Amino acid sequence: MNDKLNDQTQVRIDKVNQLKEQNINPYSNSFKPENYSIEILNEFSEKTHEELEQNENVFVLSGRILSKRDFGKSIFFNLQDQTAILQGFVQKNHIGEEKHLLFKKFVDVGDFIGISGTLFKTKTGELTLKINDFQILTKSLRPLPEKWHGLQDVEIRYRQRYLDLISNGEIKEKFLKRNKIIKFIKNYLDDKNFIEVETPILHSVAGGAAAKPFTTHHNALDMDLFLRIAPELYLKRLVVGGIERVYELGRTFRNEGVSTRHNPEFTMIEFYQSYATYEDLMVLIEEMISELCESLHGKKVIEFADKTIDFNTPWKRINIYDSLNEIYGNNFVDNEKEIFSKAKEHGIEHHNIKGKALTELFELEVGEKLINPSFVYGFPTDVSPLARKNDLNPEITDRFELYINGWEIANAFSELNDPIDQKHRFETQIENKDKGEEEYHEMDSDYITALEYGMPPTAGAGIGIDRLVMLLTNSESIREVIFFPLLKS
Repeated sequence: MNDKLNDQTQVRIDKVNQLKEQNINPYSNSFKPENYSIEILNEFSEKTHEELEQNENVFVLSGRILSKRDFGKSIFFNLQDQTAILQGFVQKNHIGEEKHLLFKKFVDVGDFIGISGTLFKTKTGELTLKINDFQILTKSLRPLPEKWHGLQDVEIRYRQRYLDLISNGEIKEKFLKRNKIIKFIKNYLDDKNFIEVETPILHSVAGGAAAKPFTTHHNALDMDLFLRIAPELYLKRLVVGGIERVYELGRTFRNEGVSTRHNPEFTMIEFYQSYATYEDLMVLIEEMISELCESLHGKKVIEFADKTIDFNTPWKRINIYDSLNEIYGNNFVDNEKEIFSKAKEHGIEHHNIKGKALTELFELEVGEKLINPSFVYGFPTDVSPLARKNDLNPEITDRFELYINGWEIANAFSELNDPIDQKHRFETQIENKDKGEEEYHEMDSDYITALEYGMPPTAGAGIGIDRLVMLLTNSESIREVIFFPLLKS
């Protein structure tokens, strides 16, 4: 703590001690607010001074002092609760000399207080609460940062999110929108008879996605465990058990790089629907996200950074193989030598896995340029170990990814429910792992056993909630939409 901050903190500690000497608890827990600022502002902001004078209602609310302007016998302050900011007015002749002096001497910016009073409008027309009484609820020992309003220091904003939320109203609004987005998606699936469940976060086998897991150890059982990289295999076990429409929204963990679009722990939703195909889920996701956009913004065309994104349906559907043949010439996707050569040109590490080279070439040449929502389909089988093979072309699977703003937002496919084929795919993944593909699947023998009991035809999807929130709140970094992103010490 620097000397200046230490001095200011000591002054506030002295005030705490002086309050206690006067038998005033600076950390009281007896005040009950009855109103919110936003309700008062919405109902009374348009009222005239005369109409407010006739209104004798006493309003009772609480919050943090954001600013204080002392004019001797009168003091104006701004109070922020969870909903909005309301101006308050302490007048010596109205509240009494003792209370006026208490407010003047002991209430600082940053403190929480409870207030009660009646409404009026100032000469400038600002709706204000004239204080009849107040109570100190929490004495803050640290002053808010200088120029706290509009705090710009990114390092402070992410490491001390509480200061960010106090000082940047638009940040709080983003997190409120995040809450609305999650509620909308859950309500949408609930209305379609999906059942929300919780599955383990600690896994004995890392599976359900191509990703590097975090590892830990359970002492009592003396066994290594992994933080889940996806809930997929557990959710499909529930489908086997007869829960035909199921979803889980929760934290997932991947021991990978950190960037504007990646955080080691993130939120995703996965859902599975029996007797559906990947094409059915295209329709469901298209409808759900476009309606979500309209619900949040009142329209389906939004601005993101310097781009305009159109969520109006229908969305474009793009075939990977057709796109690459169009870019590199007919039959390119059939020429393995040329594929690997082109991948090497772009610095793609493919370990002689044709599907990996093709999908990464597609992402570079096409995927990163897809601004409006687009479904990309025709994924090679060797990079889709849990997806059903296409009936007409076994080299590809019934799988799609949703791209928006050049980002992968969702991954979905018709599920592979043939246990013999699934076991073979796992074995191939293990071979690829030996070639250097560290993120490929391990064998999950119990999952194979579950499939042997029979899983109905099913389609499933996973949607990255954080990236979706980024898009719908015009946030260019994932750290803007996660309360406490992981940061280096």
